Amino acid sequence: MNIPTINSTSDQLVKTHTYNWQWQNQNIAVVYDVQGISQPQSLLLLPAFSTVCSRTEMAEIARTLSAHYQVTTLDWPGFGDSGRPRASYEPGFYQQFLTDFVRDCLPHPSSIVAAGHTAGYVLQLAQTQRDWCDRLILVAPTWRGPLPAMMSGQKPWFKFLRSLVRTPLLGQALYGVNTSKGFLDMMYRRHVYANPDSITPELIATKRQISQQPGARFAPVAFVTGGLDPVIDRASFHQLCQNLQISVIIGADSPPKSLAEMRSLAELPGVTSVTLPGTLGMHEEYAPLVAAEISNMLGVAN
Repeated sequence: MNIPTINSTSDQLVKTHTYNWQWQNQNIAVVYDVQGISQPQSLLLLPAFSTVCSRTEMAEIARTLSAHYQVTTLDWPGFGDSGRPRASYEPGFYQQFLTDFVRDCLPHPSSIVAAGHTAGYVLQLAQTQRDWCDRLILVAPTWRGPLPAMMSGQKPWFKFLRSLVRTPLLGQALYGVNTSKGFLDMMYRRHVYANPDSITPELIATKRQISQQPGARFAPVAFVTGGLDPVIDRASFHQLCQNLQISVIIGADSPPKSLAEMRSLAELPGVTSVTLPGTLGMHEEYAPLVAAEISNMLGVAN
């Protein structure tokens, strides 16, 4: 069993912990925050995979919901402040991590809010460990990485690109281009934030800092090229939803292909949905609106 340990002092009732997760004889330090009132049921907030993935994007939602729940937010292995080893980042890696983390670090049953690409991993967890997952809320859920989404499926050269970016010199140079301030600004304007006025120089500087830590390129390139896709097609994604009670928050301004996937998910039996302003980063850009809707879905009075 992996044992969580407190790693730093609390700040405004937010306690930061380190979960020492064992994977293939490697110890990976996973950083997570806990805040709010102690309850038999907890709430886990999972940030969306991205080049700048961090638990900080869930911070405002966590603060709001901590009045009613013990709220946990984490940095996925390979992202944020967690360890970023030169591991083989693939679906099995994150499936096992999520199973272990929920078992070792959360009281259960637990409600889980998953943003973006993490939706598939939460659905897989719920199918195999139903007694651990009380309520599932998916925010702007996706199941394909950026390149497969843009090109309508996996391509043979995606794997080559992953290998190339993992190389020491050329890989770091390619990653540097794709995490420049100009590139991040373009990414946020195209599909992360809906309101251009929200994309400030300070925001981009903060996001770029997240992307520049040692080992930062390994997990993001796996995500971007589809190496973290939990399923291979829409039918498989929908199959994960069978016999589950799921709530979906759709970003009205999401890219057309992603929006079509969200709407198709919302039409499944047992799935309820609501559409709010925003796109793939709506959980951060429109945090008050999203937090209020999560509260409604959980039956918490605002």
